[in-house]
Order: sequence, then C-alpha cells, then structure tokens
Amino acid sequence: MLLWGYKEIQGQLVQPQAILVLGGSTRKLEREKFTADFARKHSDLPIWISGGSPPRVTREVFAKAGINTQRLHLDYRANNTVENFTTLVDDLEKSGVKSVYLVTSDYHMRRATVIGEIVLGSRGINFKPVSVPSNNSPEPIAKSIRDGVRSLVWVATGYTGGNEDQDK
Repeated sequence: MLLWGYKEIQGQLVQPQAILVLGGSTRKLEREKFTADFARKHSDLPIWISGGSPPRVTREVFAKAGINTQRLHLDYRANNTVENFTTLVDDLEKSGVKSVYLVTSDYHMRRATVIGEIVLGSRGINFKPVSVPSNNSPEPIAKSIRDGVRSLVWVATGYTGGNEDQDK
C-alpha cells in the first residue's frame, strides 16, 4: 500500500516530458484532433503516436492546428493495444522520457491504464491519463484483464502474443 501511495505521489509530481497517443483512427479523427488541441497547450512536448491514421492525414491534422509537425514521432509497428506500448517504450526510455501524458479515447482508457502501468512502469516511465471524450461505453473489463496478462508476459519474455485481431 505504501509503495502504491509513493508511486501515486511521484506520478503527480513528475511533469510529463512527452505526449503519447494510442492510435485508433476513425473517419472523424477524434484522437488526432483532440491531441493537436492538447499539444497547443503543451508546446514544448514531443508527440509520440502509435498507429492511427496514415502519416499524411495525421501530419495534416496537426499542421492545420498550427503544430510544428517536426514534433511528431509517428510509429506504425503496433498491431494492437499492447504493442502500442511495447513498440515505443524502449524508444521513450532511450530519449530520456520519464513521464508522459497518455492520450486515448475515454472508453479505452481503463485497458490503456492497465497496460501502461505494466509496460511503461517496467521502464520507470510514469503517465498521466488524458481521455478523449466519446459517446461509447467502456470496453469490457475482460479486455483489460487479458491485455494485462499479455503485458506481464511481455515484461517476462518479450513476447506480446498478439496479432491484428487481438483488439477485437
């Protein structure tokens, strides 16, 4: 309990050094547009995006919002939510990032938080959740449990056990 309290306080005190966006492209580009607006308020932070819309579309959304696209780090290696984290965590660590704003849709945040605690936490990276509003119901808790287990397996073995259909 004491460790959890320490970690919670530490997470609040450490100022995020980057914005990490989980892909999940839709026709309305909700996550990209939300993040572009959020990034205007945090103009000194690099923006790491795992998956999502095609690079041209993503750059266009950010450019229209007045965001320098040089701040964008686009990554398309992930095929599922666990891989959104596992493909970028070492890059974040190598860049010296110790804390990020974690941006994803509100209905997806519970699962993202479970995975983030395990994968980002395995590298000492804290995060502050930032939810993109939607009208969707939260995902079933079973997905959070499943991907939490997959994340633990990744920490222990380096294997994500994923495929493109894993998030469905």
